[in-house]
Amino acid sequence: MQPSSDARPSDAPPVERAPAKRPWLVAFRTAVVALFCQVTMVAVADGLAEEEKSWGIAPPPGYRAIDYHAPTPDALPGARVVKTADLDAMLASSVKPMLIDVLSGPTHQTLPGAIWLHNGGLGDYSAEEDKRFLATLARITGHDKQRPVVFFCSGVRCWLSYNAALRAVRGGYANVYWYRGGIDAWRAAGLPTFTADNFQW
Repeated sequence: MQPSSDARPSDAPPVERAPAKRPWLVAFRTAVVALFCQVTMVAVADGLAEEEKSWGIAPPPGYRAIDYHAPTPDALPGARVVKTADLDAMLASSVKPMLIDVLSGPTHQTLPGAIWLHNGGLGDYSAEEDKRFLATLARITGHDKQRPVVFFCSGVRCWLSYNAALRAVRGGYANVYWYRGGIDAWRAAGLPTFTADNFQW
C-alpha cells in the first residue's frame, strides 16, 4: 500500500499550529476595549463641558489680584469668549489669531503656535509693568490693534487670561478673544499641544 502524498515523513519538523481561539478571551478583550473607549469619551465630554460651566459670577470692574485659580465669569466686557471648536476653526482660517498663554508657573504643554508670557495675567501690575505688557503686546501683534488676539491659561478656574484679555481691551485692541476653557478644554478635545519657551518680556 502506497503512503498518501500528504503524509509527513517521520523526520520532518513538527508543524506549528495556531492555538485555538478561546471565545471567552475574545469577548473579554472586546469588552475591555469598549470600556476604554467609553471612559475616554466621557472624559473628553466632561473636559469640554467644563468650558460651558457657569457659576453666575459677574465680571468685576477691574483686574483680579488674589486667588487666581478660582471660578471665572461667563463673559468679559469688550472681548469675545471663544469655545474650543470655534478656536480650532479660527486657527485653520486664512487670518489666524495670535495665541497668548499667560499661565504662570513652570514650563508646560500649551497650544501649538502660542506665545507664552509668563506672569502675563497678574492683576497687581504697577504702572510701569502695565506699560511693559502693552509694549510687548504691540511687538507681538506688529503694532496692529485690529489683529485678533486670543488669551488663555489653564482653564475655567484661571483668572490670569481674564486679566490679560481685559488689559488688552483697555489698551485699545479691537479683536480680543478670551479662551475661557484654556489648555484643559483643548487637551480634552484631543487636540495637539507642545512645550513653549518662556517669551522674555
